[in-house]
Amino acid sequence: MKNITILGSTGSIGVSTLEIVAAHPDRFRVVALTAGKNLELFVRQIKRFAPRIAVVASHSDVPCLKELCSGLDVTILGGVEGLIAAATADEAEMVVAAIVGAAGLIPTAAAIRARKDIALANKEILVTAGHLFMDLVTEFGVRLFPVDSEHSAIFQSIEGHRSKDISKIILTASGGPFLNTPTEQLSTVTVRDALNHPNWNMGKKITIDSATMMNKGLEVIEARWLFNTGIEKIQVNIHPQSIIHSMVEYIDGCVIAQLGTPDMKAPIAYALAYPERIATGVKPLDLTAFSGLTFFNPDTAKFPCLELAYRAISSGESMPAVMNAANEIAVSQFLAGRIGFTQIAEIIERTMAAHAAHSLQSIEEVLKTDLWGRECAREICKEIGH
Repeated sequence: MKNITILGSTGSIGVSTLEIVAAHPDRFRVVALTAGKNLELFVRQIKRFAPRIAVVASHSDVPCLKELCSGLDVTILGGVEGLIAAATADEAEMVVAAIVGAAGLIPTAAAIRARKDIALANKEILVTAGHLFMDLVTEFGVRLFPVDSEHSAIFQSIEGHRSKDISKIILTASGGPFLNTPTEQLSTVTVRDALNHPNWNMGKKITIDSATMMNKGLEVIEARWLFNTGIEKIQVNIHPQSIIHSMVEYIDGCVIAQLGTPDMKAPIAYALAYPERIATGVKPLDLTAFSGLTFFNPDTAKFPCLELAYRAISSGESMPAVMNAANEIAVSQFLAGRIGFTQIAEIIERTMAAHAAHSLQSIEEVLKTDLWGRECAREICKEIGH
């Protein structure tokens, strides 16, 4: 029986993780859950999985959650302090880090210091503070298991192989909803259009990131840290079918790929049960149902966010944190209808241009840099918004 904490249980990753837990009650037990604003779903999860600790993001929601959970044997907490308590709960052996954005930095760092293994679904943690987190992982001797389908695929493809034999990591990308949309039409696409992903069912923020291809840029940076490889060895291929989740090319010319139906429960289950494999309910892959699997290079002129990510990781430690902060602000403004789709990349680029890259020595410095990036991006949004 493995005891787990889920940071971000009401998001798409959290919900899928709990589906795995429900399917294997003999293998997993929930110790703590945390959520944002979806109290209705959170209460159902608390009643179903009986965590010892339940944490809501805002202190102001604590009284309401306590009332909704009246009679249940659960400690209700709020805010960052609550997140840390959930992440460091004594019984927990693994923490699923699924909080979206930079908000996951502090509780995930606390979990590592408490010597909890991490199932990492929050790519922004390594984007904003890659070397700091990997140093923590080494210092406290914990395991870091990737949950992103692409990084899980790479992890599976390098199992049993020497890292020095790897010549290239190939991240695949669906291309998102605008793969075949003419560039001149992107400035007028709607939020509804951007949220209509052809292959994956994800949260709003990551779906917009997929539409701009920033999601793939974040994954490039994450892969650099997860697999301790140079950025020049990480390549992105557009693969519209989303069947091959990523590949690893070796020095002998061989390529090993991981294939599967697009469903996040598979990589989540692999992280939770490693090194074993368990049933997930994911529909088995039928390759005969496909007329072909295609691959081609991304169009960075059409989707400049991918190029911005490569530029950020090449510029210096603080630049990816600024890029990520600007992206979070720009995406939120787009979802609110205040800016156009193509202005997301414009805001990120202008924020990066205003920043002088420097080294980051602590999580506190990362958070200060993140705050600077957000403030700068907000000012730019005011200038160019509708």
